[in-house]
Amino acid sequence: MTVTEIYAAEGIVQVPQLLDSHQVEEIRKAFMKQVETDRSMDFDDGLPDGDPLARYPRFVHPHRRTDAEAGRIALDLMLDSRILDVVMALIGPPLGAQSMFYFKPPGARGQALHQDNMFLRADPETCLAVWIAIDDVDAENGGLAVVPGSHRTELVCPETADLSESFTNAEVPIPDGLHKVQTRMKAGDVLFFHGSVVHGSRPNSSTDRFRRSLIFHYVPEASTEIASFYNPLIRPDHHSTTLPEAIGGGPCGNYGDQEP
Repeated sequence: MTVTEIYAAEGIVQVPQLLDSHQVEEIRKAFMKQVETDRSMDFDDGLPDGDPLARYPRFVHPHRRTDAEAGRIALDLMLDSRILDVVMALIGPPLGAQSMFYFKPPGARGQALHQDNMFLRADPETCLAVWIAIDDVDAENGGLAVVPGSHRTELVCPETADLSESFTNAEVPIPDGLHKVQTRMKAGDVLFFHGSVVHGSRPNSSTDRFRRSLIFHYVPEASTEIASFYNPLIRPDHHSTTLPEAIGGGPCGNYGDQEP
């Protein structure tokens, strides 16, 4: 099956070794240097000081910080033809909406099952996630679990999450008739998945392995609105643009006003 056929059937497609080991190491070093020397990219999740994720917090929108090496790398890779060629095959001409970097050190909690377009609220189409493994990832160090076929369901309103397992407080139940699958990825592999795919991760139970990942979200150029947090968006030619703001919290109330 082709990439587009797999995506149509499952809502998820994994492309092995899209990035080579040299580029993965460059990304790893730049983001580790950033978090260890300059905390200005930190996203405040309100975690206590003793939490491993407080020491290594996620970065949100690093591509907007081109004053830093990590930010320049994020922007360049967001618009890299190797990634955009796959994105275009899946959703047509895209706009870059978000970048994120997760460190997920040993002992860190995971993120409860969720759907990305609950946050982005792109309309009429949904968003597309691009999840780049910067380390080898599996169940032990908190690799993603995904629910194939859930892209064909409506957005599912969340329930209360187990905060001993998740740093976020809401969890989407698995739609009836579907099941969760644990991913395994090598550093440099890239997972592309639909914004309605239910996905999440368990804690990093390893003693010495990070689970670093660089993540991008795209929406089709034909989208008519998006949550205001994601404006301005980036065109493939590096120019910025904006979409009308999606008003209200979406079908599940103010949960959609939180950031992913």
